[in-house]
Amino acid sequence: MEQEDGQGVPRRLVGIDLGIASRHSVRVLEADGRVVGRSSCVPTVESLSAVEQVALAGAVDGTQLAVVFEPTGPAWMPIAVFFARRGHAVYRVSSAKAADLRRFLRRHAKTNGIDAETLARMPLADPRGLQRLELPGSDAAALDRRVRACGRLTEAASKHKVRIKDLVRQLMPMTPLAGDLGKADLAVLERFADPRVLLGAGAAELTRLITVVSGRQQGSQRAAQWRAAAAAAVELYGDHPAVAYGELAAEVLTEIRLLRAIQAELALHAAAREQHYRHVDPGQLARSLPGFAEISAPVLVAAMGRPGRFRDGTRFKSYVGLTPRASETGETDRKGQPMSKAGPSQLRSAFVRAADTARRQDPQLAKIYYLQMTERGATHLKACCVVAGHLAERAWTVLNRGTPYVICDNNGNPVTATEAKKIIADKWTVPEDVRKRRRSRKLAGKAPQTAATGPDRRGDPPRPRSSRPRSKTVKPAT
Repeated sequence: MEQEDGQGVPRRLVGIDLGIASRHSVRVLEADGRVVGRSSCVPTVESLSAVEQVALAGAVDGTQLAVVFEPTGPAWMPIAVFFARRGHAVYRVSSAKAADLRRFLRRHAKTNGIDAETLARMPLADPRGLQRLELPGSDAAALDRRVRACGRLTEAASKHKVRIKDLVRQLMPMTPLAGDLGKADLAVLERFADPRVLLGAGAAELTRLITVVSGRQQGSQRAAQWRAAAAAAVELYGDHPAVAYGELAAEVLTEIRLLRAIQAELALHAAAREQHYRHVDPGQLARSLPGFAEISAPVLVAAMGRPGRFRDGTRFKSYVGLTPRASETGETDRKGQPMSKAGPSQLRSAFVRAADTARRQDPQLAKIYYLQMTERGATHLKACCVVAGHLAERAWTVLNRGTPYVICDNNGNPVTATEAKKIIADKWTVPEDVRKRRRSRKLAGKAPQTAATGPDRRGDPPRPRSSRPRSKTVKPAT
């Protein structure tokens, strides 16, 4: 029996367990959950057409298939394209959600057929949690690929930078690479990674190299730091055979060459990303959002796709993974739960980074950050995550309406950037003593563990934790 969906269209449920090097397992269910077909396929038109015929066998005319699969590597794209072009509904569910349902349905067994049937039952188990997959157009698809490529290359470059710092720390334990790895530092390491060679080069040559490469931003002081680190290493290690100066220096050179190659490729992809972004978002609405600029705006537009596919800003915030998890039982509703972290991690990271900038530019977001830090006892990161959630809702509104973001004061009146910064400085700047109490790092002694968090539920002024009455448990006498 076919059951109709909300739009009056009869449907059947198709679960496809994707295989990378093996055939895909397929299970077909009626809308009431009865299994009516089993099959397998490979990503060809002939094989997928046969699956479609099996799924529609015996169904009434006009039946639509609800095809559900997990994002297994690159194997999901051919399936999505084929069935979407045929007019069927395509759903891509998270592996974590499918694993939870699979654990409930089949606790003691795991086969490809069971996995396919589990996916087919997802529309029955969680109908509201499924978001229909919309395949992007040519420009949006190109932007998405460039954004992903830039993200992977940036991550790879970061790993090579960390590796370079680790190798230099082994060569020179008192390494001067405490912050970012700049062009001048790479130039020094390309020529003088071996501390003995660096000392033999002389202060004048080293200073000249650093001055030229850094564009006169650094000079003799930076050269002195490098020479001091090299001298300390030679004094510590001496000629001990366990320290392979030459081999460590050669490995540093390899990492630098790989880093430069990645940076060159990243520049090419970033240029193409900018071109595609301007086609997809010609008005650059995403960049009107506070905190979103050259990198974050393309990430937002590529991940959101068509804004209308989300019911509202709250649903988009949930998609990003910035919504707190719910924890309710009886009359209890626990607040302060961690974020769900569902959705694209790159997009979520972009929102959290943008939030730290946005709370310095927008008085309304600054107020949210201020209250989280001063009254809710939140750390800087947690407060930024709360701001990021509000920023996600505003991002959806901006892109859905097609109008630029306007910075307003706390009464909703538009203000200039200068006026906004003045409002933030006067009213919503977190005191330094509050920041110290929220930090985990030991900067000058151990920070106090508690802070005043505003009036309690009875309206009484806050009291220090040490003065609040504590309930004592009296142990029975033995």
